[in-house]
Amino acid sequence: MENTKSIEVFEKIPVPKAVMTLAVPTIISSLVMVIYNLADTYFVGILNSAIENSAVTLAAPVLLAFNAVNNLFGVGSSSMMSRALGKKDYETVYRSSAFGFYCAALCGLLFSLLYTIFQQPMLMMLGADKTTAFATGEYLKWTVSFGAAPAILNVVLAYLVRAEGASLHASIGTMSGCLLNIILDPIFILPWGLDMGAAGAGFATFLSNCVACLYFFVLLFIKRGKTYVCIRPSMFRPQKPIFIGICSVGIPAAIQNLLNVTGMTILNNFTSSFGSDAVAAMGISQKINMVPVQIALGFSQGIMPLVSYNYASGNTMRMKKAILFSMRISLSFMAAVTLGYYIGAQPLVSLFIKDATIVDYGSHFLQGFCLSMTFLCMDFIAVGVFQACGMGQKALIFAILRKIILEIPALFILNWLFPLYGLAYAQFVAEAVLAIAAIIALFHIFKQTERRDNIGLKDKHM
Repeated sequence: MENTKSIEVFEKIPVPKAVMTLAVPTIISSLVMVIYNLADTYFVGILNSAIENSAVTLAAPVLLAFNAVNNLFGVGSSSMMSRALGKKDYETVYRSSAFGFYCAALCGLLFSLLYTIFQQPMLMMLGADKTTAFATGEYLKWTVSFGAAPAILNVVLAYLVRAEGASLHASIGTMSGCLLNIILDPIFILPWGLDMGAAGAGFATFLSNCVACLYFFVLLFIKRGKTYVCIRPSMFRPQKPIFIGICSVGIPAAIQNLLNVTGMTILNNFTSSFGSDAVAAMGISQKINMVPVQIALGFSQGIMPLVSYNYASGNTMRMKKAILFSMRISLSFMAAVTLGYYIGAQPLVSLFIKDATIVDYGSHFLQGFCLSMTFLCMDFIAVGVFQACGMGQKALIFAILRKIILEIPALFILNWLFPLYGLAYAQFVAEAVLAIAAIIALFHIFKQTERRDNIGLKDKHM
């Protein structure tokens, strides 16, 4: 079975149009996801309670840890699928999607079980104290104890669907859950509704992720026989080449995410020593900052199937054009956003809470965070290319460089030099260095693939 519409996007449509066809739905989906995260912050912020806001902030590393599984089986399987499509190896495409789906489901159930058993030590590790532990635990009850599996599966299914070029369907599935979450948030959180506070935000998230999963299951049922995404149990037979191919990309991506969780946990622990106002402000500024960050991430993820396919099929020129076009668009956008965020930091933070102390903290944090944006988009594109081409080792090196060598040490040093406020500038230090490394690495890949293709052409003519 060959999906000619997807093949046209990968092979024939002009590069700018192909990039935007794949990237724009992914970006919109990422934006909606950020908006629903901001909705949690906004509606919890209406309560004007530092404790409730702190609960959502302190829980963030656990939810971010879901992305370790998403990256392992979502990024890993989708990269394997797109590369197999480029080689016309459809059996590998089917088995890769089944492997990613069932492993993600099992990990989601395991996540729920482990958190439920070790809830109390986990809350302490997150930085929750006697004033914030109950609210944080109630939020995590719905999002993790009950909600880990649907939260992970809906993201992994989106990756699998996107791998065959169906970026619009992947985004609709993700957005359906996000939009429902935005509708349910005020009903569950606010006093005029169920008055559940932070726990209501968690309950709304749980229900919304279940709906998103349902969308993908219905989609795959309707498209059966016309899709490369296969979740039939009979296709879930782990084979060494598929296992290695998925894990070589997925494990570095998962480690990268776990390092992000480690960095966020350290950041939150540093911030919590300055009180709940500082924690609430840090959470609000981080979520505002996530809007452009998710756009950049959505762009890099959106072009991954195009890069994977053309890398595997040997069309280096098309792959190179797609990457360079994406770099120009991302850099221009992020430079403009950086300027706007730096100037408008205080009004932006005040949209989410009216407490003057929290607004003052948050505006200073946001100004520090936004300085890294232009550099960060280069890092995202480079890592996306590594993952698309099956170069997991390079992605792992970047993850270690970003967190262990640069950002985490910068958190300690900057907090010592400039207590509290210095924390917001650690990412800027890391991303400025990584942007230079990204440019060097990408041009090395271009030369490497051009040599590979030239050798292949010579072999054909011999």
